[in-house]
Parts: sequence; C-alpha cells; structure tokens
Amino acid sequence: MAEPLNVVITGATSGIGEVAAIRLAERGARIVFVARDAARASATLERLRAAGPRAAHAAHMADLSVIAELKRVGAQIAAAEPRIDVLINNAGAVFMGRTRTVDGLAATFATNHLAYYALTLQLLAPLRAAPAARIVCTSSRAHQYGRVDFKHLQRDGIAGYAQSKLANLLFVRRLAQLLGPGGVTVNALHPGFVATRFADNCGPLWRAFMRWRKAASGLTPEQGAQTLIHLAQSAEVAGRSGGYYVRCAPAEPAASARNDADAARLWRVSAQLTGLDFHTVGATA
Repeated sequence: MAEPLNVVITGATSGIGEVAAIRLAERGARIVFVARDAARASATLERLRAAGPRAAHAAHMADLSVIAELKRVGAQIAAAEPRIDVLINNAGAVFMGRTRTVDGLAATFATNHLAYYALTLQLLAPLRAAPAARIVCTSSRAHQYGRVDFKHLQRDGIAGYAQSKLANLLFVRRLAQLLGPGGVTVNALHPGFVATRFADNCGPLWRAFMRWRKAASGLTPEQGAQTLIHLAQSAEVAGRSGGYYVRCAPAEPAASARNDADAARLWRVSAQLTGLDFHTVGATA
C-alpha cells in the first residue's frame, strides 16, 4: 500500500491554503503547516483531524517575516520530516504603510518572497528523499505590474506587493534551473482574485475598498484553491517544472518573469539576506 502524501504548507489557517490543506487531508494526505497565530493554528488542526483522522497532522509556529524564525522552523521541520512529498509556499500579505521587520526588511518582501526562498532551501533534503516531490508557490497575476528594483527592493504598498509576486516567479524560474530535469519539480500559480482575509490588516480605506472588490468579483476560497490542489497532486503536472498555472492550466507569465538575469541576481540577493544558498544548503541536501 502506497504511503500517504506528506505535505508541508504555509498560509494554511485561512483562505485558499486552508481549503487546499483540508481537501488534501480528505484525500489521505498528512498535513504539516506553519502558522503564526496559535488560536488559528489550533482551529485548523482540528479541521484537519476531522478531514483526515488517520493522519498525524502537525503544526509549527513561526513568524515567516523574520529570518531567524524562518531558519528555526525550517530546521525543525527538516528534522521532524525525513520525507516531504509536497511543499506549498502559500503564505502572503500586503502592508500598505512603511512596515519593517526586525531585520529591517519590508514586511511584504520578507513574507511573500524571502519566506518561500528560505523555507524551500532548508527542506530540500526531505524533498529529495521523496520519489517525485513537488514545490508549489502561490504567486499572482499582479506580477504583471511589478518591477524588481534592486536599488529599492524594500518597497511597501501595492508596488511592493506586485514586486513580491514577480519575485515568486523569478524564484521558481531560477530554482527549476538549479534543480534540473528529473527529481524535485517547482511550479507557480495565480489563484484568481479570491475573497479571503487578504488586506484585512491594512488601513480602513484600503480595507473597505478591498472588501467591496471581494464581494463584487471575488472567487470563493474553494474556487481559488483548485489550481493549488491541482499542482500538488494531479498526474497531469507530474515531472513538469518551472511553469506558471492559471485555472489549472499552463499560462505564460509577463516577460519580466522570464528574465534569467533578474532571476539569478534576485537569487544572489536572497542568499545574502538570509545566509542560505542552494550551493551550500541545496548541494549537500
């Protein structure tokens, strides 16, 4: 009998991440997730146990905007999970004002990009221990409006959010090149404009506008989670890497997301900021 999928996911306490985690648990997967809020983590864990009672689902607590926390939780998960079949980098946020982390980084850039980078690199060993592991990264169509300004990476607001979503695609592109054919694959997706808690942390005017937009045209979390679930377990994408998916189908991202020079440069900057690099962490994984 085949072993159940071992899935590690961030952003699983609400929105499309929670839906994806629960649906995968219903299909027999064991879910390991990272959360910042203890009460939300407990509630999600109970839902997972109800959805997949035979699996020993687990939660790890960490603030994914803080580099030391990323390193701690990455090491904890790597030590606890000898095999990871699917890693889903899904946690994300937008901060409209000047919001800096304890590392002096823009919270949007740290949460949406560096967390993907740091967690993935630390989990390469258990990913490679699986026969055909997958890495799935939630990006956004907002990447089309982004520009990676290497002189001003620590940007806030919508410009910072669009930049971080472009960074997700450049990360996927570079990682796919480094991983090479066969073995671990990595792909990204745009889930659609989904009515979730996204932007609820912003100021009253922006929060009200976003809530109006969500009510007017937002997908439900169930609808928005479909491409995430598809990339995590569908046989249709087995062996495919470096792609961008919309509505469960391959799509072409903006030209800025296909810039190899920017992808390589962003990788170097990310390595400097986190102290982690594929050629030291990944090469020995």
